Amino acid sequence: MKIETFALERWMTTWELLVTHDITESGISPMSIVDLLQIARLDDPGRVIADAMAAPQLYSEARGTEALRSCIASTYQAVSADDVLVTTGAIEANFLICNTLLEPGDHVVVSTPCYQQLVSVPRAIGCDIAEWRVTPESGFTFDLEALESLVTDRTRMIIINTPHNPTGATLTQAEMERIAAIADRVGAWILSDEAYRWLTHPGGIDLPGPMRDISPRAISVGTMSKFFGLPGLRLGWLAATSELASACWELRDYTSLSPSQLSDRFAQMAIANREGVRDRNHAILARNLEKARAWFSEHEDIVSWVEPRAGLLAMMRVHGLDNTDELSERLASEAGVMLAPGSAFGLPGYLRIGIGQRPEIFDEALDRTSAFIRTYLAGRQSAIAAE
Repeated sequence: MKIETFALERWMTTWELLVTHDITESGISPMSIVDLLQIARLDDPGRVIADAMAAPQLYSEARGTEALRSCIASTYQAVSADDVLVTTGAIEANFLICNTLLEPGDHVVVSTPCYQQLVSVPRAIGCDIAEWRVTPESGFTFDLEALESLVTDRTRMIIINTPHNPTGATLTQAEMERIAAIADRVGAWILSDEAYRWLTHPGGIDLPGPMRDISPRAISVGTMSKFFGLPGLRLGWLAATSELASACWELRDYTSLSPSQLSDRFAQMAIANREGVRDRNHAILARNLEKARAWFSEHEDIVSWVEPRAGLLAMMRVHGLDNTDELSERLASEAGVMLAPGSAFGLPGYLRIGIGQRPEIFDEALDRTSAFIRTYLAGRQSAIAAE
């Protein structure tokens, strides 16, 4: 497979270990295993650590242990352990699904802007891509009428993501059901990237159920990275039919083969205690949303956003700039603040902002950002006046 450069990942790799204030990160502030043990309220957490350290680090069951697959399956309405495949992050699940179901020439509708993999992998396979755009003109909302116009009798797959990376748009239960009906009408699969499942805001809207619970031709993809704050486990999953899960498992023999034994163990604990994880997340989000609302209000002359209704991401408009590439580079190199350039998502006048960072870092990052942008814009105006 010949595939295009993953622009966002290359950019983030350049800066993520150098900056001091990362507020473009797409997940909640990562927690430690100690944090997880505290959330789980175990009688003897020391014994859990001791057992994990003493156990031989063997290859784990290739498709994930039955205990973990059963735990994941229990979060859906009618999914069994055999319908679940544990993967190395959601990124591997998406890769396996596309390469198992798609052929060159297939018509695929993808909601964009998106995590680049979701469009680049089908394109590399040789699919005909139709982009279902979530645009600033629509206030970063999903236009179901536009989707209707894009789907044809040739459509093999519809790829969606809600809450949406990078705009924060959300689909309602009724809209999810309508998408399922559209796909069913033409016999298309639905790949539903649900990385932000459960990531509600305190006092905010309820999120719809997973697409796997709505349509028999839907595949739901999950991860430990975003809601659970455990990206270092490098663990995700897909929930599909047992036949499709098995077919993806056969392809997985040629990629990562099996998940980590330790990751499998701690993922079970996190999923079983997701109510406690939600409470942790809400404490972080309540503080960061308060700061963000005040900051955008104070600096509305230079920046604006459409506040996400769920999830962790939004696009920040920088007024007076058609392209933020230089600004994002200089913010990282000179101010130590990482905000991904909108060009990585086809929105060059924007920066992607995440609201899941530790509050003390988030507060300082926003203050640095507004000061830097004001200086940057003033410098540009002076340069233009001098010409």
